[in-house]
Amino acid sequence: MNGRIPILDVEPVVEGGSRPAKAAEDELITVGATVFREGHDLIGVEVVLIDPTGAEFTVSPMHPVGEGMDRWEGAVRPDEPGEWAFLVRAWADPIATWLHRAEIKIPADIDSDLELTEGALIFDRAAAAAEGKRSKKAYLATAKALRSARGTAVEKLAAANSDALGQAHIDDPLRDLVTDSGPWPLRVDRRLALVGSWYEMFPRSEGATISPLKSGTFATAAQRLPAIAEMGFDVVYMPPIHPIGEVNRKGPNNTVDSGPTDPGSPWAIGSAAGGHEAVHPDLGTLADFDDFVAAAKKLNLEIALDLALQVAPDHPWATEGKPWFIVRADGTIAYAENPPKKYQDIYPLYFDADPEGLFAEVLRVVHHWMDCGVRIFRVDNPHTKPVA
Repeated sequence: MNGRIPILDVEPVVEGGSRPAKAAEDELITVGATVFREGHDLIGVEVVLIDPTGAEFTVSPMHPVGEGMDRWEGAVRPDEPGEWAFLVRAWADPIATWLHRAEIKIPADIDSDLELTEGALIFDRAAAAAEGKRSKKAYLATAKALRSARGTAVEKLAAANSDALGQAHIDDPLRDLVTDSGPWPLRVDRRLALVGSWYEMFPRSEGATISPLKSGTFATAAQRLPAIAEMGFDVVYMPPIHPIGEVNRKGPNNTVDSGPTDPGSPWAIGSAAGGHEAVHPDLGTLADFDDFVAAAKKLNLEIALDLALQVAPDHPWATEGKPWFIVRADGTIAYAENPPKKYQDIYPLYFDADPEGLFAEVLRVVHHWMDCGVRIFRVDNPHTKPVA
């Protein structure tokens, strides 16, 4: 806060502004703050939205909410993605303060002449500071009316309640003790980050046949995209599309004995064919995936991938001896469990062993799929993942 007037408990602010609050383009964002000053003088409060170039984009008034709580709220609406910011601005409002006092004292004939004189001086100052011609004209007219030799004090006071003056007070308020809190960071994403309709697709099932036994591919899955688009969906979400582990592969319904034709669980990621940056050979190649993403884009669909941070026992991270797993007392790597369920085909990651190395590897995987045109990821079991 920089200034004389306390501005406290600003929202939305994350960790004291060290991280940005988040919003989507064209989302109406409520901004709140506790703002007050000592005594009986009135204040004005507004929220200033700052665009990614650093320019003031909009200035919106804030209004009191909850009688006697000194809480103020206003709203802003950013119109494009980017790194925005906002600040809360408060000031002492001499015009509102004088009007409030004069409307009490003049009808009671308490210091009426003095009140009118002081009011005229305030409106002189407001006219000198006003940027708009209409505002300047309204302020000067009010000052003149307050000094007029004609009419009673009550009649002169009525000039200070004109529509023109009210608009001038909104457009060009006279501000004393101007105080800013902020700027507070605001990260604005595209609208789809806020809400969208998702269609879940197992590409292996699209175009698959039983006799002969044959998996669907990215090419056959692409044939389904026009129907998905026609239904009004925004996003096609796919579970893991990576190679599936062969070690401890599960059969139907989590059975421990898989048959020769059982594909295994897609969430048991990784084998000799590759890890999180690879695609299952049955589905096609990375080039085929690129074609699938391109076909979706032509239909205004986006592809969302599952970011499942776990591996099969034969994932390269496991076979290459990465330290990102829990090793039990007998020297074996702990597999995933949710008692009484056991998932012998999956090793969960241990995020406190070489966290920097693991973070770098996950970031590399995400960037790899971003290079393939993916911009949306569903984090599998997010409650089991640390906050970076």
